[in-house]
Amino acid sequence: MRGAADVAVAAISLDRVSVRLDDKPVLHDISVELTAPTIAVIGANGSGKSTFARLLNGLLAPSSGRVSVHGLDSVQDRAAVRRRVGFVFTNPDAQILMPTPAEDLALSLRGHPKQAAAERVRATLASHGLGDHADAPASSLSGGQKQMLALASVLITDPKLIVADEPTTLLDLRNARRIGDLLLSQEAQVVVVTHDLDLAARCETAVLFDEGRIVASGDPAAVIDAYRRVCA
Repeated sequence: MRGAADVAVAAISLDRVSVRLDDKPVLHDISVELTAPTIAVIGANGSGKSTFARLLNGLLAPSSGRVSVHGLDSVQDRAAVRRRVGFVFTNPDAQILMPTPAEDLALSLRGHPKQAAAERVRATLASHGLGDHADAPASSLSGGQKQMLALASVLITDPKLIVADEPTTLLDLRNARRIGDLLLSQEAQVVVVTHDLDLAARCETAVLFDEGRIVASGDPAAVIDAYRRVCA
C-alpha cells in the first residue's frame, strides 16, 4: 500500500451536495473532503455510492451544492474534469467500444501522433498481459481480460484521478485480485466503489454510504466495522 508521499496531494471536495434523480432524493446534503491516495467507497446497494462516483467526473451534476475535483468545479469546469478523471465501469462491455483491443486503446489516444500512439498501444497491451490479443475480437476475451482492457483504456490517458465503480464485481477471485492490485499501484489518486471488503481494507481511507448519506469515514477497518453494524 502506498504512502501519502507517493501521490501529490489532491482533494475531492463536496460541499452540501444533494442529488435528485427522477424527482427522487438520492444523496442528501453531503459535505466531505478526501485527500488520501486510495479511497474505498462502501455501502449497501442503493445507498448512493455509484451516484457519488458519477459526480466526480461530471457524469452527473449535483442538484444543489458544489463538487470540486482537484480544484476544478465539476459543473463549470466539466470538460477539464473529464480530461483529468478516468472512469472504470462495473461491466467492461459498456466501456469497450471498438472491435479489437488495439483499436480500443487507440481510440483513447485519438489526437496523438499516429506512430507514437501505436507504440504506446503495443506497450500498454503487453504490460497488461494482452499483447497476444491485440487484434483478436474484443468479444472473445475472458471477463478478466475485458476488465483489464477497460482499465488499460483509462490508464493509457494518464488520468490524475481514477474512479472505479465496482470493477471486480463480475470477476473471479484471481482476476479481482489482479484488478485490485493494478488499481492500488497507480500514481493517480484512486476512488474505488466496491462490495469487496478485502479490497476496501487495502485502501488508505474509506467512506460508508447509507441511505444517501455518509455515515462513517476514515480508517478502513473502523469504517468496515461500521458497515457490518449497519447491515446487522
